[in-house]
Amino acid sequence: MHKDSLLPTTRKLAAVPGREPPAVRVRGLVKRYAGRAVVDGLDLDVRRGEVFALLGPNGAGKTTTVEILEGLRSRDGGDVRVLGEDPATGARGWRDRIGVVGQATGVGDALTVRETLDHFGVYHALAEDTDALIAAVGLQEAAGTRAARLSGGQRRRLEVALSMQGRPELLFLDEPTTGMDPVARRQFWAVLEGLRAGGTTILLTTHYLDEAAHLADRVGVIDAGRLVDVGPPEEMGGELRLRSTVRWREDGGFRTVVTTEPAAVLRDLLAGGPRVDLPDLTVTRPGLEEVYLHLVGASPVSGAELTADGGPR
Repeated sequence: MHKDSLLPTTRKLAAVPGREPPAVRVRGLVKRYAGRAVVDGLDLDVRRGEVFALLGPNGAGKTTTVEILEGLRSRDGGDVRVLGEDPATGARGWRDRIGVVGQATGVGDALTVRETLDHFGVYHALAEDTDALIAAVGLQEAAGTRAARLSGGQRRRLEVALSMQGRPELLFLDEPTTGMDPVARRQFWAVLEGLRAGGTTILLTTHYLDEAAHLADRVGVIDAGRLVDVGPPEEMGGELRLRSTVRWREDGGFRTVVTTEPAAVLRDLLAGGPRVDLPDLTVTRPGLEEVYLHLVGASPVSGAELTADGGPR
């Protein structure tokens, strides 16, 4: 069920698992180019009503996967169901239930923002109000501006408004905030939160890890065409999340210990008594960025335990 408007909410709601089948169900997805598998046996579920962020380095297979789910690209193997149908054979009725924002801009130049939305609105059986769309994506001041004169970030927001026009059940967003300044990005996040609160399922790809951490109920990491981990942002990384980094200044430099028992390390450091001086002492756990780099093999130490002087053991 959708709201009557796109007014955003500032409240982040947790996904509530239901009895409905997932909005997206993928088993054993394979896509090859010149004999090389760019998507290699991928399994994926996206639950109805959640925001799911797909992360991965360039060339990992994210965009190819999303385009197969959108019905824009064929597959070489596996079973795919999007809103209960195979996107390879999805008819007009199925396409009316999804919204798509790809990486490349597809907005024409001749019409103004308002004219563009009014023009495409007639193609939808139940179109969102143009004024509500313009406000939702923060284009009120540019409503009368021709698309040719919009900035890159403004054109991106117009594309997002077009994708939302038919009140889709499932919205695909491929790096939607690329080109937006920090203020526009935050405004756009509020738009997505409002859509999700109204029942829209959202699958997005992004290179901004703060975006994934803020928006996503769950995150999936693709590397070399395979899903290497999936879960809530705060739980990604499994055992890696259990490691804490204890760091303090000593003898003119920093010393670091990575451990699963930070309390024991602190007890040892403080064993000399209450007057022990440990300047700049910090205890931290890996964030999503560190976990992501570890999962795609880009971590400088690849999760290796460090000795007290900071070097790999």
